Amino acid sequence: MMSIMRKTSTNDRAAAKQATHERIVSVAARAIRRSGYGGTGVADIMKEAGLTHGAFYAHFASREAMLAEAASKACAESAAAVADMVAKAAPAMALESMLSAYLSKAHVQLVEQGCPLAALGSETARQAPEVRRVATQHIKAMVDLIARQSPDWGQAGAHEQALVTLSTMVGSLLLARAVDDPALSDSLREAALNHLVPPTAQATPGA
Repeated sequence: MMSIMRKTSTNDRAAAKQATHERIVSVAARAIRRSGYGGTGVADIMKEAGLTHGAFYAHFASREAMLAEAASKACAESAAAVADMVAKAAPAMALESMLSAYLSKAHVQLVEQGCPLAALGSETARQAPEVRRVATQHIKAMVDLIARQSPDWGQAGAHEQALVTLSTMVGSLLLARAVDDPALSDSLREAALNHLVPPTAQATPGA
């Protein structure tokens, strides 16, 4: 009986620690999209997670390790949202639905929950290798997902077109968020959407 109680207690502590770890990573995943890698400090993350600064090293070997996990979490959330959207759309409309949502005004405003590539792309080149590796894997996955929606999937041109599509999506969203002129912000994303999906083919016009 004593052995069972000790094992249960150990399991409970491990589960509690894992839950705390996941809470920190979730907070950090939002913070890096909101404030960038450079603006995300350990003390602020731990405070937002309701923990002391000293508890940080019980969960991460370094700030870079936390940033890598946060980036992975942000990328996973973004990829899951896109994949869910594609799965719910009619096959012929999947790409159009994804582009309309990505290049929408709502996505421009939802920085904390939005695409980490647009939120962090300009900073990523200066991050630690483990952070850049996460971004690289996410970019490859997104290119593959976009290419799979093409009627030319399997041909060389589909991959190249997916590269152009992703670059246009991310660049347009980044610029739409950067400017302080709402009309210009709208024009940037709408022009990109009209280029990628002609207005007559758009699934959700006026997004």
